[in-house]
Amino acid sequence: MERMEWTRLLSGKRERESQGRNRSADLRSEFEKDYHRIIGSASFRRLQDKTQVFPLDKSDFIRTRLTHSLEVSSLGKSLGQNIGENILKYRKNSGFTPKMREDISHILECAGLIHDIGNPPFGHFGETAIRGWFEKNLPELTFLGQPVEQLLDDQMKGDFYHFEGNAQALRLVTRLHYLVDEHGMNLTYALLNTIIKYPVPSTGINTKSGSIRDKKMGYYYADRETFRKITEATGAGNRRHPLTFILEAADDLAYKTADIEDAFVKGFITYYTLEKELSALGGDYEGSAFQPLEKLHQLYERGKKKTVDSPEAYAVKNWIVSAQGFLISCATFGFTSHYDAIMEGTYGKDLFSGTYGEKLMDLLGDMAYRHVFSSRAIYKMELTESTILNFLMDRLVQAVLYYDTDQKQDSIDRRIVAFISDNYKNAYRIQAEGRSEAEKLYLRLLLVTDYVCGMTDSYAKRLYQEMNGII
Repeated sequence: MERMEWTRLLSGKRERESQGRNRSADLRSEFEKDYHRIIGSASFRRLQDKTQVFPLDKSDFIRTRLTHSLEVSSLGKSLGQNIGENILKYRKNSGFTPKMREDISHILECAGLIHDIGNPPFGHFGETAIRGWFEKNLPELTFLGQPVEQLLDDQMKGDFYHFEGNAQALRLVTRLHYLVDEHGMNLTYALLNTIIKYPVPSTGINTKSGSIRDKKMGYYYADRETFRKITEATGAGNRRHPLTFILEAADDLAYKTADIEDAFVKGFITYYTLEKELSALGGDYEGSAFQPLEKLHQLYERGKKKTVDSPEAYAVKNWIVSAQGFLISCATFGFTSHYDAIMEGTYGKDLFSGTYGEKLMDLLGDMAYRHVFSSRAIYKMELTESTILNFLMDRLVQAVLYYDTDQKQDSIDRRIVAFISDNYKNAYRIQAEGRSEAEKLYLRLLLVTDYVCGMTDSYAKRLYQEMNGII
């Protein structure tokens, strides 16, 4: 395949072109307009009541999906500026202009805001719980006496067995956010392509390929036409959009450093835990401008000199800021040193791979897993959350099975379907028109995941309590 070109990759086209009368008076670029559409949307606001790590947490300083998304947006923009500047200076890419550098920054700023917008309540555990529900219950479901598994084709079933917040994000912004019409937020194709982390369907997942692009699915069977339009416009096809690598690096960098800070604030780790963990990196950082352990010690001493209340807290929090700066430079190097392979669509790793930052990123992720995610406190929360999600999935799936068919629904199922937002039902009706019975059944199951993913943590908990008569 020919190399991807920035002129197409940065496509400002939308599904519905705007018919505004005063377009000449609007000085914003298409990507700046995207930013305002996202910021003003209810789906974006809902992120303030969705968990990052500590679900149903009562304290106000722990990160939510909203604060995480703002951090990813900010880091993505910084990385975009660094990388854009580097392409201008060194890549001898004759077609690359200063305006393209600006566009890249704006696209990444927007992509950071919406990269998690499709995630269900209760953090990443919510995704696992929904996948688990389908694995356990889909084989048992029947429709008019026939097993549902036999009615759906492989991709339709795969969409539920491999349920993925990334695919849901694309669906939400292109279809479910029903404002003007069925085109959702009607964002630019360049932005939409950037948030598609995995340009493969559920039947194209290949965890053994060694390439990052086909680790998970990036779009549902229901949205295959949307995927085709976007990737044709940008020229990316089934390859990863170059900006997706930058978005992913910003996301990884944001959550891996933030998880450590949140874990420190919550008391899961101490200054001494971090010190001990960093000493395990040993000689890996010889020759690096950033010495992780040495930096932590320097900051501790500086905190003591300043006679702050807690030199440990001072050191940990400032160390995280320094580590972020160092990791931004690693990701910039990762992109620019693999520039040709990224533009050809053949690069299969993340941007930290092979840089000084790789070991540190791995260590931070591993630390969070050992000290936080596998702790009893988190396990207890996850038990509560899985009880809530399993109950809601049970009731909702049962209620939609015969919705929009000529079969009579019982009165409880009708009431449960009435809870589902009209936005989601509209999207279902538009997609179901003229489709086969099997496709309609698939779309009704998708209607459940659409509704559940649109819930905030508090709403899911409240709905569970109300439906169980817990007043």
